[in-house]
Amino acid sequence: MAPSVTYSEQELVLLLKQQNQDAFNYLYKNYAGVLYSVIKKTISDDQTAQDVLQEVFVKIWNNIGQFSAEKGRIYTWMINIARNASIDKLRSKGEIMKAKIQTGEDAVYSVREGMKTEQKTDTIGLKAAVHELKPEYQAIVELAYFKGYTLDEIAKTLEIPLGTVKTRMRHAIQLLRKHYSN
Repeated sequence: MAPSVTYSEQELVLLLKQQNQDAFNYLYKNYAGVLYSVIKKTISDDQTAQDVLQEVFVKIWNNIGQFSAEKGRIYTWMINIARNASIDKLRSKGEIMKAKIQTGEDAVYSVREGMKTEQKTDTIGLKAAVHELKPEYQAIVELAYFKGYTLDEIAKTLEIPLGTVKTRMRHAIQLLRKHYSN
């Protein structure tokens, strides 16, 4: 069995800039998992997320010459490439529309599958209450609570100002509170 090779960040960047295949293989082996998890935060479909991961590594390979160690670490640079590629994929090919019109039932079902029995609290009718909201409120609530997006990520995904997201979220929560106080 061949000994495991490790590189310092400087060595890795230098070898990648020289288009060294062994360094690229090392990069893929050691960073594919974390980059995939970043992509999955934005893209729920496994096949699409895997496609984006491959695109990310192609971008890294093709653009390594633009990386500057003075501006930050290669890890941070790659995370940004993965996040941006995920958002770009979501915006392209109608993916954003799929996310906007995904039914609350589908979103709740996928969340429910990952929960422990004691965490299954949707029996109080939350998905039905969310469906009574206006579509612009539904989209924000579904992205925030069923998919785990931050307010900033919601603003970028839906391409609306952060302040609008905050206002709509606050109003949606007030409407849901009214629903449950009756």
